[in-house]
Amino acid sequence: MRLTITHTTRYTFEAPVTYGLQQLRKTPKSYRAQSVINWKTTLGGGKNELSFEDFHRNTVQLISLEPDINELIIRSEGEVEMTNTHGIVGPHSGHAPLWLFLRPTPLTKTGRATRALINEISAEDPLERLHELSRLIRDRVSYEVGASELSWTAEDVMAAGKGVCQDHTHVFLTCARAMGHPARYVSGFLMMDDRDHQDATHAWAEAHLQGLGWVGFDISNGISPDMRYVRVATGLDYLEAAPVTGMRIGGASENLSVAVKVAQQ
Repeated sequence: MRLTITHTTRYTFEAPVTYGLQQLRKTPKSYRAQSVINWKTTLGGGKNELSFEDFHRNTVQLISLEPDINELIIRSEGEVEMTNTHGIVGPHSGHAPLWLFLRPTPLTKTGRATRALINEISAEDPLERLHELSRLIRDRVSYEVGASELSWTAEDVMAAGKGVCQDHTHVFLTCARAMGHPARYVSGFLMMDDRDHQDATHAWAEAHLQGLGWVGFDISNGISPDMRYVRVATGLDYLEAAPVTGMRIGGASENLSVAVKVAQQ
């Protein structure tokens, strides 16, 4: 199945920006389940400085903001050919050692609520335990757009009992690592069944299992990723896989809007 994707990020600033740098992780890579046919990123109000591969093998673009702009537009688009591997990504590869993905981050530290969640799991098979973990998280944390903050930890999410795909993923990563499974955050695109246009990218988790390698879990939708899921970036948590991160001088407050279109060609 071939998907066409357009991802537009627009920042408008209350006052002119004096200086700014942004890191973009908006470029998918080819691997056994997806083949990138073509992809490009165009900028309005910014200049591409360089591109590199980080230690998670994400393609990262470093851009600078043009002086005194009031608006920055980042548009990424292309075509990706997808095949179904039923959520199995395969063996570990890359520069980062597998043990790194057992390390908690400030957003994925265990606490009373996440440890209690782990204790509820009754399955014995490792894969079934992770699927049960996904179901428990979805039952305890209702999906609610705008309900959470970027700074929320897994324990914050459990306490609130609501969140978005990012929050579901952080809770899963926290528990999976505590259960002894290397786990990582995935950001990417999802083709929805009922619409082409969306106002955000998607997030899910991958855990490493002996004999299978990396296996995907979309906690928010209760399934393993299929041909509708395009992987873009991975990391220990959202901060290492976010589509856009950076800093600026000036600009006062900002307004951010995101538009995503994913459709089958």
